[in-house]
Amino acid sequence: MIKHGTMREFKIFEGKTLGILSGGGDTPAINSSIESIRNRAQLLGYKVFGIRHGWRGLLGDGDVVDLTNQPYDGIYGGTALRSSRTNPFPSKKNPESRVPQILKNIERYKLDVLVTIGGDDTNGAAKRLYETEGIPVIGFPKTIDNDLRTRTIHEYANKKIEAVLCPGYPSALKGVMEFTRRIKTTAESHSRILVLEIMGRDAGWLTGGAAYGQADIIMVPEYPIDKSRKDFFFEFVKEAFMRSPKKSIIIAVSEGLRWYDDQTGKTDVVYASTEVDEYGHPRLGGVSGVIASEISNKLGIEARAQTVGYYARSGECRLYDRKLTATLADKVVDLLLREDYGKMPVISKMVSYPELEEFNTGSIDMGNVGNKPLPEEYYDVDEFRFTDAYFDFMHHILGDRTFIDFKYNFPVVIPE
Repeated sequence: MIKHGTMREFKIFEGKTLGILSGGGDTPAINSSIESIRNRAQLLGYKVFGIRHGWRGLLGDGDVVDLTNQPYDGIYGGTALRSSRTNPFPSKKNPESRVPQILKNIERYKLDVLVTIGGDDTNGAAKRLYETEGIPVIGFPKTIDNDLRTRTIHEYANKKIEAVLCPGYPSALKGVMEFTRRIKTTAESHSRILVLEIMGRDAGWLTGGAAYGQADIIMVPEYPIDKSRKDFFFEFVKEAFMRSPKKSIIIAVSEGLRWYDDQTGKTDVVYASTEVDEYGHPRLGGVSGVIASEISNKLGIEARAQTVGYYARSGECRLYDRKLTATLADKVVDLLLREDYGKMPVISKMVSYPELEEFNTGSIDMGNVGNKPLPEEYYDVDEFRFTDAYFDFMHHILGDRTFIDFKYNFPVVIPE
């Protein structure tokens, strides 16, 4: 005989308020993350507030909107809550602590829990608030660079490789792949070398999209081009160009690549600006132009630079990212129910779209996230290319790799 207990009259977190904010650079998956978290929090009974412009939305009088029972378009890219690189804690750019303002507004808006969507900076600040002030926080990963250490295991060829999987990266990866495929026809039409610059300050994960889109040579921040490597690189480029049937190649380079400067004798990144944000990050950019110019001058082969830039992190949320954000939001429900704060949901095992489910998730301490470069198993230093292991990793996201080429040759006419 089944005994019926007393029905719960209210939802478990009825009367409580959850706040969501997004900080740092935008990605195509932030709105999808916000929508997924909001929907699940509402089911648990939370009133859900959106904090606009990241941590800046909790300064002064606050900038907060009510997301409860409101329509929300999670396919539209970017973040409707807007973003900023505001740091609540003292920094070189802003020595004043704004933590008292944050705490005041958390109390004013009666926020019981914060979910912070961001990278190492945004979530690192949230973790400090949790540790020093006792504010209940849950982090949510976000970066197109895909360099947060999520401890995702990629099983390949009987090996377990520690990889990374963050919302925003799958959509950006596909965008870079499509961009590279399109620009390939321009390189071929002019028999040029085209140097494609792709976002990636400290890690080359995103540049993999160019390889999937048929780029011929890849350079990533994990492996600097010093003086000896530079000479080898130019020889490698020359041979690749001469072997190319259409006398055109695409070189994909991460913006954070350190390149040897003949004039200064130093190997360093190329800066677009000396200005830094509140977390101390300078703005990078321009390495593709430097490389293209040196190829033209040293090899006598016409080369041009092209920057993918913000294209990679703009536009709609792709299918894989949609389910990825939903799956991680499912894990947020688990963390909320157990009041397991100071944690961040992650995918524990690299899987394809159908296997993106809560049982393949885990959680990690927000204070121990850190950054994760490309594993050495994913890059062939001597051949300037990604390995089959990394192509297998990307295959889980992008599916089968297709090759697009103009497949016809014409007979040469010799005058009589």
